[in-house]
Amino acid sequence: MANLIIKVPQSIIPACDVTELSRFEEIVRETQSISKIGAYKISAVLGLKYSIPKIVEIARKYTDKPLIYDHQKAGTDIPDTGKDFIRVLKESGIDALIIFPLSGPVAQLAWINYANEIGLPIISGGYMTHKGFVSSDGGYITDDAPVEMYTLSAKNGVIDFVVPGNKPDIIIKIKSLLVNLGVFPIFYSPGFVSQGGNISEAAIAAGANWHAIVGRAIYESKDIKNTVLNLISQF
Repeated sequence: MANLIIKVPQSIIPACDVTELSRFEEIVRETQSISKIGAYKISAVLGLKYSIPKIVEIARKYTDKPLIYDHQKAGTDIPDTGKDFIRVLKESGIDALIIFPLSGPVAQLAWINYANEIGLPIISGGYMTHKGFVSSDGGYITDDAPVEMYTLSAKNGVIDFVVPGNKPDIIIKIKSLLVNLGVFPIFYSPGFVSQGGNISEAAIAAGANWHAIVGRAIYESKDIKNTVLNLISQF
């Protein structure tokens, strides 16, 4: 259990994609006592506006649950930039980092290796939730590229992966890929409610080790706690 980012097999992760520190604090305060809240995802906008150390300080007033930083998208620069980026996050109290290795395998391996050296768990993405990402859907990325991203991460010790919650067929595809590589993945899925994803369908596709990342449905709610409890009931 010591190497798991989240200690429960299924949970809700509020995506704190807000612009005000007071709203972030409210989200944490209202949900920290709910056992099925597994972690909090910190957005790049919040980090840029207030600094990661300040955000961590606010969160730690209420909870010791993991804080996952999502730079939207980290891991896309040259290999050398990863070292200081990851070190600063670790020193600031962040518990895990989401990367989307769109800059290719050399940078991907460098960022993963830096994270391993410093002891910061990586959650590796590939497919995204929006239209126009892969070439068959009008995007720039070849259809095979996300598969290669997941494969390389898995072959280098990553067990945590971002998969699109609004695309259950993709979840099933990537789960099969990883299991065939001898990896039993832990999945993290955005893309619910406002992006059309269904929590129940994604949970079935992902299996036992899965966490739903939910943003607007939570942070735009007038009753955060009850909204979260309703989302949990859909597992």
